Amino acid sequence: MLQSSTGSAPAFCSTLDRVGRDGTLSLAFERRGGDTVLTERRFTLPLQALEPIPLEGDGSVCLMLLNPTGGVLGGDRLRTEITLGPGAHVCLTTPSATRVYRTLGPPAVQETTIRLGKGALLEYLPDHVIPHPGSAFHQSLTVEMGPKSRVILSDAFAIGRLAREERWRFRELVSRTSVTSRGRPLFLDWIRLDPSKRTPEGLGGMEGLGYLATLGLFAEGSKTWEATAAALEGRLHELSLIQGGVTPIVRDGVLVRFFSASAHDLTHATRGLWTLARQLLLGLPALDLRKW
Repeated sequence: MLQSSTGSAPAFCSTLDRVGRDGTLSLAFERRGGDTVLTERRFTLPLQALEPIPLEGDGSVCLMLLNPTGGVLGGDRLRTEITLGPGAHVCLTTPSATRVYRTLGPPAVQETTIRLGKGALLEYLPDHVIPHPGSAFHQSLTVEMGPKSRVILSDAFAIGRLAREERWRFRELVSRTSVTSRGRPLFLDWIRLDPSKRTPEGLGGMEGLGYLATLGLFAEGSKTWEATAAALEGRLHELSLIQGGVTPIVRDGVLVRFFSASAHDLTHATRGLWTLARQLLLGLPALDLRKW
């Protein structure tokens, strides 16, 4: 039986002495027979989750994570906790980019923790972050992998609202990603951008482009990472409007990092690389998320 609630947790109640709202989202999935099912869904606005969509052929589900308020405001504290039981297969995404609005006070904070049971499969592909002028945003993603679990995750951000010719006008952007396997660290990435001190536009930075994306593949005990990296490198080279590279990490993973000049190029490249990643890591065909 699905446990669903919009009740507030006392530890996350907003108070009158500060700006911003406290949002929580708690999800749990289990494998039952040949299918993955959502067994728990609790949230407090401005976080929410739509109904899971079963995917044919592999028993997986796709679920949209959303913020129906239209963006993230300074002082918001948003916490998401997701559990995948043994053998569960879940694809998580968002309906659109995350817009972070101007703040005169504290930053918006968004923290996501995902725990995988034995043999669970996670595909985590939110749309990119767009920091508006004067915004401050601290986000973190923590993934804790169980035995024989596999993960594909994506993270991306813009350096501003480029359609308005706004570059580096946000106040601060901090992004932290951590992936562990059975408590052992596999990958730790930490980015802090403060345009008032330095704008990394040139060589070794954004090199004049407007979007930075990361795609990570992680699986315990795989022996094919060099071949996986070579295949992803080949696909990356086919994307003429993208600049980036691919490298195996020290243990149990491959990392792709690339730049693009437009959101369209970013989306096209992410879909192409994710499609190949699904084939290589999960043995599955392309998946159309159909966000329109």
